[in-house]
Order: sequence, then C-alpha cells, then structure tokens
Amino acid sequence: MSTDKNTAVPLNNPEKIAQSFLRLGWVGFWIQLVMIAIPILLLFYVLVIASLESIKSKGIDLSAYLSYGSLAVMLFTTFWFFRYTRLARQIMNPDKRPSRKSVIDTVWIGLWASAVGIFFSMILMFSAAGRLLFILLATPQTGVPIAAAGGDPSLTLSAIDGVSLISLLVTLTAELIVLLFSIWLLFKVARENDSNQH
Repeated sequence: MSTDKNTAVPLNNPEKIAQSFLRLGWVGFWIQLVMIAIPILLLFYVLVIASLESIKSKGIDLSAYLSYGSLAVMLFTTFWFFRYTRLARQIMNPDKRPSRKSVIDTVWIGLWASAVGIFFSMILMFSAAGRLLFILLATPQTGVPIAAAGGDPSLTLSAIDGVSLISLLVTLTAELIVLLFSIWLLFKVARENDSNQH
C-alpha cells in the first residue's frame, strides 16, 4: 500500500526540477561526450599502432575487460544524461509528468551506474600503478630501461602505459562528475518536495 502511495506522489515545483534536469542533463551529456572521445581515440591509437606480436605476448588480460566495461558504463551514463533532458521535458508537461518516485528511481539508476564506473576505474588505476611500481622496483636506480629487441616486455614502460593512464584518469574524472551531478539532482528533487511539504 505504501508503494502505491509513493508512486502517486506528485512532484512539487516541477518547473524548477525540470530546469535542473535540463541544465545538468545537457552539461553532463556534453562533458561525457567530450571526455569519452579521449579514451576512444586513445583506444583506437593502441589498436592501430600496437603490433600483433605485442598483443599476442600479453595473453589474456583482465584489465582489458575491465577497461571495456568501464568504457561501456561511461557510454551508458552519457546516454542516461541525455535521458535526463527528455525527462525534463516530461516534467514540464502536466499531461506526461512522472511521479516523484519515478524521477528519483531514474536518478538512482544514473547514480549506481556512475558508482560502477568509478569502481572499475579505481581497480584499473590500482592495477596500473602497481605495474609501474613493480617495473620501477625491478630496474636499477639509474632509470627505466627502454625495450630492446628480444627483451622482456613486462619489465619495460612504453607510450601505451601512458595512454592507458590518461584514459583511466579521463574516465574516472567523467564518472566522478556524473556521480556529483546525480547526487545534486537527487538532492534537488528531495529538497523541492520537502520544502513544499513543510
């Protein structure tokens, strides 16, 4: 019975809430679109420039699957922020206005998606930092060796390592922005309804 009550609760001050969804939806969408272009371009660079021998020598790499998962989550949150702009139009239209519970559920999906993206990015960052530390500890104190023909590729640093770190930082930054925007939208919906009930 309480679920039916929550579903039927209308939004208070829908114009203000719709403006927040519209503004943050577009800002979040464009920020993510620009930031997602960087890892995609870097991924393209790695796939095109990396030789088949170096790919074969790595074998199965769990971090690659996590990277693709993180990128997939970022694509989803980019779509979800575009969905916020559509939701804003529904909120503005009295005939199609969703309930408060529906709006909050939509924001929670975006919030959980960004949390999953942050989780993937953090695991990948720890993995990359651990690999760099291992290489630096395994080399002489004079510096990092450059990969020589026939050398052990797991003990050398390359441009691909830098590409990977930049990609992870960009992805993590975008997911943190998404998380902050989602929390703000959740707060905005809750505050508007609470302030009008008192």
